[in-house]
Amino acid sequence: MPQTLHTTAGDIPLDEYRLRLNGREWRVLHTGQVLSFEDEQRFLGEERARVPYGVVLWPAAIALAHEVASRGDAMRGARVLELGAGTGLPGIVAASLGARVVQTDKQSVALSVCRDNGARNGAAGIEYRTADWAAWDDAARYDVILGADVTYGDAMHPHLRQIFETNLAPGGRVLLSDPFRPFSYRFLESLDADGWTITFSRWRVGEERAPRAIAVYELTPPR
Repeated sequence: MPQTLHTTAGDIPLDEYRLRLNGREWRVLHTGQVLSFEDEQRFLGEERARVPYGVVLWPAAIALAHEVASRGDAMRGARVLELGAGTGLPGIVAASLGARVVQTDKQSVALSVCRDNGARNGAAGIEYRTADWAAWDDAARYDVILGADVTYGDAMHPHLRQIFETNLAPGGRVLLSDPFRPFSYRFLESLDADGWTITFSRWRVGEERAPRAIAVYELTPPR
């Protein structure tokens, strides 16, 4: 049955994306897929004013969901914070693997879709919060902090860093996925210079004719 997202800019039809991994399936609603670089340029040029970007399904979210699924044992019982959750796919996968997840987004419309997607997948134990990185007030500690394509702008880097330093539990790690954006390199270089350990895995998302290369960075703070 077709579903619709009601916004102040009008009604937007929702599509369903299905992620199948290791004999399991997750389903999330979204306003459209941005997989290739050409998709992204078209969205930023033609549709951004009409479609909330937080409810678009970005390739970094798909790659991060794969990474989370590959770490099933580490997710069981872990306290997980997802920043800029959008459609919620990575956090939903983490919750289905036994993590206790807090999903946050600045956009209330995105968080509403995120909540619906959690319910669609029977993901119990997820807490949803509207949150602004620049006015962050969460003092809890998390074993894993997730972020899909959240480092695209310099202005937010100090706020993200403050969250990492404040909210990461001892022995915890940050998992960030990103399509190799230059802004992200600068952020990662600043963390590396201050003693953070950074490793990455490489994923390819999208159709075979034009797959998008996505990095998933694992960040651990200096001891």
